Amino acid sequence: MTAYLRPAGLDEALRARREHPSYTVLAGGTDLLVASTRRPDPPGIIDLFGLASLSGIADDGAGGVSIGAATTYAAIMASDIVARELPALAAAAREVGALQIQARGTLGGNIATSSPVGDTLPVLLALDAAIELASAGRGARRLAYESFLTGYRTTALAGDEIIVRVHFPPRPAGARQYWRKMGTRRAQSISKVMVAGCAQVVDGVLRHVRLGLGAVADRPLRARAAEAALAGSPPGREAAGRARAALAGELHPIDDVRSTASYRLAAAQNAVARFVESLAEPEPS
Repeated sequence: MTAYLRPAGLDEALRARREHPSYTVLAGGTDLLVASTRRPDPPGIIDLFGLASLSGIADDGAGGVSIGAATTYAAIMASDIVARELPALAAAAREVGALQIQARGTLGGNIATSSPVGDTLPVLLALDAAIELASAGRGARRLAYESFLTGYRTTALAGDEIIVRVHFPPRPAGARQYWRKMGTRRAQSISKVMVAGCAQVVDGVLRHVRLGLGAVADRPLRARAAEAALAGSPPGREAAGRARAALAGELHPIDDVRSTASYRLAAAQNAVARFVESLAEPEPS
């Protein structure tokens, strides 16, 4: 029989994780339950859903935002702080599954599962997010989200650690954010391509360009060649063309049951180009 632990607080959760490294950590359970029919039952479960010390959204006092790992997509969508400072994350959360998934699924669960098609994950790259991890024996540490990713569905999370919070730095002055997801239908689809962006226009040229992409590699990735091609250029069609060319050189998608490599590349190029061209226009009010 599978053991079940329901910690009352973070310290208890960390002790349980240290004492039972083979137990499965349950956040919202939306991925775990889907996969349960294809995997052996775990020896135990550590249930963190709704744990107060891992939930909630707050201004960090320095202009940044922190979000607890057990915070649901529904809470993210309802947050005034997220709407104001992290609109790309709010947009991504709205496209995660149906209402039931949004009510149970958590940001930390999406990060831990680390699927290449995880809807919120490109946004974390575009917004320079850092992941706070903690263990009972070694305390807390932070990793840039890009460094947290190590491969296909693998991360730097150690066997005795729990994802505690996600930290977003202050939004650069005037920076605009972007989110685009492409799937087989308008709603409740698994992503074929995702693009998240963040950029400033300062004195008529692009600064602080960040492009996070999903479903085009074995993990979410930063399109660094495209970012470099855009930095210091006026936004518009010419800059969008340079970004397209850079993406053609740095993206190497695969064919699979959901899409083709050629479609994924073209869709990513088109989405990035639309973002760059939109930056030449006044921001919608």
